[in-house]
Amino acid sequence: MRVLLLVPALALATACTDVAPLTSTGFNTPEYQAQREAQLAGQGVAGNPLLAPVEVSQQPLGAPGTAPVATGENADIANQTAAALASTSGQNPAAVTAVPVANTGAISDEQDFAAVSERRSIESDAARVEQNRQTYELVAPTAVPERTASGQTNIVQYALSTSNPVGVQLYSRSGFNLQAKAQRNCAQFPSPDQAQIEFLSNGGPQRDRKGLDPDGDGYACGWDPSPFRSAVSN
Repeated sequence: MRVLLLVPALALATACTDVAPLTSTGFNTPEYQAQREAQLAGQGVAGNPLLAPVEVSQQPLGAPGTAPVATGENADIANQTAAALASTSGQNPAAVTAVPVANTGAISDEQDFAAVSERRSIESDAARVEQNRQTYELVAPTAVPERTASGQTNIVQYALSTSNPVGVQLYSRSGFNLQAKAQRNCAQFPSPDQAQIEFLSNGGPQRDRKGLDPDGDGYACGWDPSPFRSAVSN
């Protein structure tokens, strides 16, 4: 019984010892932390000691607009980048400096009574008003020009001169297959308005020479005068 209990315990201990230690890079590496603790404690550090915060802050800075000096592999990359920029722009990248952007915008002080009163006076405002009056031009209204007769049929005027609804016969129509003929002829017009103009221009509404008004209501190809009447009544 004791042997059976010892077997799981040994397996658990073995599993715990097999766990790999956590690794990290950068400033969280164990080596970096050890050097930092040793330096803070005043002990000597072998290898490449870390710079103290005071020493880092005292490092000289480059001139404004210049890039930091790179060494080693970073220097090679920086030199290659500078050469590529010089070949494309034709200008030495080292000679390029940042151009300060001048901020010419200013907050208006028109709401400041003291500032405005220093620049203006009652006399200057009166002179400005008088100058505006002299340059002001009053345009007198003129009569609206009358519409000249163009000779084209006016379907709006025709709609307002009639009162019968669509489908109420007022004019006699004779012939065979009037609906089929009207359907075929109305298909030639892009809109009912165009069909109504053609209908009125060729003897309508009394006569229907092209067979556009088979029910004799005076409206060709289903043209409806109601929208024109409603616009006038409103």
